[in-house]
Formats: sequence, structure tokens, C-alpha cells
Amino acid sequence: MNISLMAPLPPAATRPSRPAAPSSPALNPRLLDTGSPPIPEIQAWGAEYRGGEGPLLNLCQAVPAHPPAPGMLEQLSLAAGSPATAGYGPIMGEAALREAYAAELGSVYGGPRRAAEVAITAGCNQAYFVAMMALAGRGDAVLLPTPWYFNHQMTLSMLGIEARALPCRPERGFVPDPEEAAALIDGRVRAIVLVTPNNPTGAILSPEVIARFHALCRERGIWLVLDETYRDFLPEGQDRAHDLLSGEAWPENLVQLYSFSKSFAVPGYRLGAIGAPPALMPELGKVMDCVQICAARAGQVALSWGLGHLAEWRAANRAEMVGRARAVRAAFSRLPGWRLDSLGAYFAYVRHPFGATPAWEVVERLARQHGLMCLPGPAFAGESTHLRIAFANVDGAGIAEMERRLRAATG
Repeated sequence: MNISLMAPLPPAATRPSRPAAPSSPALNPRLLDTGSPPIPEIQAWGAEYRGGEGPLLNLCQAVPAHPPAPGMLEQLSLAAGSPATAGYGPIMGEAALREAYAAELGSVYGGPRRAAEVAITAGCNQAYFVAMMALAGRGDAVLLPTPWYFNHQMTLSMLGIEARALPCRPERGFVPDPEEAAALIDGRVRAIVLVTPNNPTGAILSPEVIARFHALCRERGIWLVLDETYRDFLPEGQDRAHDLLSGEAWPENLVQLYSFSKSFAVPGYRLGAIGAPPALMPELGKVMDCVQICAARAGQVALSWGLGHLAEWRAANRAEMVGRARAVRAAFSRLPGWRLDSLGAYFAYVRHPFGATPAWEVVERLARQHGLMCLPGPAFAGESTHLRIAFANVDGAGIAEMERRLRAATG
């Protein structure tokens, strides 16, 4: 190249700058600071199991092992095949389902419940998300008893709301103490969340404890959010979890959450409910309209039928779960070194016998070597000495196999 033919370069100060190398766009830092759900990691360990002790036992996710009722499947098919359910529905849910669910609440709790007090959501997780969006904002705080359901904490983290831990201790059967909660409430706390029967511990709060928490929230001017996903699996002789809904009017500071997934064995249809004072419903509706507009309509139509026709089927499933709980209790009474600290609904919360070995290591070994998947206590902000076992996924033979494998793992 002939150098003399090149144009002289301009001074550095006037030279056009070279574009910076492209970098990855930023993400929401609150989302990045939110931990990931643990179940996929456990399932990945289970996938490495070589089958030496028999089929893989999935005791890590609370999923009904039985299929929906035959009549429910027929109703789902009919509703899904109807052009009427292909369009948008009411934001707060199908009128027939709201009426049917309100009637069931009235039957369970003894009060005259109304459709204006309930809304239908895309699962109970959406019900919780909607409630938190309505009740608290960035910089506020919500009391969560620990061990907590990890999705509850994750939601608050994403929204910039502090999940303030209310410790629940094994010696108290993992039942939270209202007096300890009172000491944690300051001007930033907007609500207390209770789950009964509890996930992950299975602990069942008495009506008296729930009433004390409700009175505390009323006194402090905050909300009580009561997650009753597993309400239909209370032990024999306890048909009503509390008396808060026995009055004429819905309590002004109570939000109740519910899931149809477990009671009707339809978790894939994502159907839940939220109950609240009618004055709160328009605000909840704003969130629901932005999140999903409306829950899937075919499932709602089928549930409207199911609530009126499947009482005996649901009662049989409850009896089955009560029987499995008895079998789990008996199994751990025979396992040397293991200690059952809490049991209820779908869950057993147990202390493992491996001393200072972290629960994550115990769970990994159980999954990879013994084909038994469960979750470690730290996944729920619990102690590393504990594991959660979701026994709804297996029948009596599966519970016996769980006992055999835990015995083998203990050596």
C-alpha cells in the first residue's frame, strides 16, 4: 500500500470513539437475589439413581398419587370441548364456581358466606402472589413462620418485601407463638402468614392459636393471611380448622387462601381461591387482571359440578391420607435413629440420624444411592437436622418401601 495516499488521522480528541463491546442487558436485581426452587435439583439427583433398590420414590413434591374422579374427568372433557370456554371469562372467576365455593365455605365454617367474598385464581400460588401485591409494597415486611414454604418467601423477595422469620420450634410441634410474633411486629409489618395444615412441617394449628393470631393482627392493624391449601386433610375428628368465618360478615383483616388441586387431584389445571372482605376485591382484581386475566375456564366449569357431586369421593381421599399418615407414623417409630417431629396432611417432618451431616448431603445420598427423593430442612429456612417427606405421592406399599430404604441408608 502507498502510505502517501492515506489520509492523515484526525487528532485523538476529535477521532470518533469505537463502540464499546456489547454487554448483557441487566436483570431485576431482586429477582437475581431470589433463590431457585429446590425440587428440580433433587429431581436431577434422582435421575442419576441406577435402580438398585427398585423404582424411584418421589417424596419431594406434594402431588396426589390418585387420578381425578371419573366424573370430574368427564366434566373436564366436556368443558374443554365447548367453544364457550375458549374465550375470556370474568376476572374474579366463573359466577357458578364462586357461588358453589362460597356455599362450601358456609357449610364448613357455619357462616353465611357469599360469592362477593371469594375469587377464583390460577392455583393457590397465584392467590398468594395476588394477596401480597395487594397488602404490602417494597420496603414493607411480612411475618412468615419458619420453616416456611419456599414459594412464599420467593414471592416476597421478588416484590422487595422483607420475609421476616417467625421461628417455629420442634419442642412446640412447629406451632408459631403469638407472643413471639407480637415482639417482631413494627411499623413495617403489614401481615402475618399462617399455613395450616402446614407445608413443610405438617403442623396443624388449633382454632385457639389461630384466633389469638387473628386478634393480634386486629389489635396491630395488620392482615392475617391464612393459607388453607390442605384444609380438606385435617385429622379425624377435626372438621373445622377455625371459627373465623362463622360470623355474618367476613372479618375485615382476614385473607384466606385455598387450593382445589389437592382436594380434586387436578394440580395441572391450576385452580385455587382467595377469600377476603368484599371491599378488598376490586384491588385484588387489578392484580389478577395483570397476572392472568382469569383462571382457565374449563377447569372452573368442571369444579362447579365437582363441588356439588364429589363429597363422598373427597371424603374417601381424606380417609386414605389419614391412613397413610398413620402408616408413616408407625414406620418412623420402628426406624432406629430417625425422629418424627411433626406430621399432618401430606407431610412428615423428620430429624435424620446422621449427626452433623448437612441435610443437603443426606438428601443427595438418599436420591442418588437409594432412589428416595425428599427435601432438606434448609430448603424451607429450617434446620439442617431435618427432612421433609411428602407421603401423598405413594400408597401403603410405597411407605413400606420408604421405611426399608431409610433403614438401609442408616446402616
